[in-house]
Amino acid sequence: MPEPVLIDVADGIAVLTLNRPDKLNALSRAMIDRLLDLLDDIESDSRCRAVILTGAGTRAFSAGADIPEFRESVRAGIDCAVRDFVRRGQRMTARIEAYRKPVIAAVNGFAFGGGCEIVEAAHLTVASEDALFAKPEIRLGMPPTFGGTQRLARLAGRKRALELLLTGETFSPQRAFELGLVNRVVPHDELMATARDLAGRITVHTASAAAAVLAATTRGLNMSIAEGLQTECDLFAGLVPTHDLSDRLDRWLARKTKPVPTA
Repeated sequence: MPEPVLIDVADGIAVLTLNRPDKLNALSRAMIDRLLDLLDDIESDSRCRAVILTGAGTRAFSAGADIPEFRESVRAGIDCAVRDFVRRGQRMTARIEAYRKPVIAAVNGFAFGGGCEIVEAAHLTVASEDALFAKPEIRLGMPPTFGGTQRLARLAGRKRALELLLTGETFSPQRAFELGLVNRVVPHDELMATARDLAGRITVHTASAAAAVLAATTRGLNMSIAEGLQTECDLFAGLVPTHDLSDRLDRWLARKTKPVPTA
């Protein structure tokens, strides 16, 4: 059996590739579990400063959950379906959303169902002009279950989200950009270079500062403004005794106080 998720690390960036191109990179239990294991490994690896998540092949980022596996879980009853499918998928998207290193989705094709929910959970997204998005779960007689009913409304607004969730219709990468799911739409052959460039523009900054930005922003979305401000304060306070902050401040001051060259 081929590896369900491939990993390649270079220049401080870990590229994770969903690797079931013959199944449009459908999210099987094995794929989700392997992705979670790799995210655990990368988080503790100081060489990896950012993650790019993409799909193998030319057709799909991920076309969603593995329907044959899902059907088996449903046949086995509520407990099995919730444990094997819903909880596993929610654990995956929650892990991505709360990850301490920047996660950039590079959407190279179909991002349907669970694939779209990964996009919603990722911190940043670059989409190919060939990408296509959809929330088609309603066509199976169900709502999204990997967090799509919650994150999409927070990103796009309640009414725009409900239109997509209730119709199940596909939408373009340009529409995904307008809705706030995507940061940038680029020609297909520029997708990975653009994602790497974006990662590189983040990793020039300290990992501790990036982690604080991610944590404050992600947690604050589910808090009152007062609670969010306290979280922001607490995360800053944790950086005060660190070498990273002192070093960057010293560098900034040294740059500002350099004498101006004279003719």
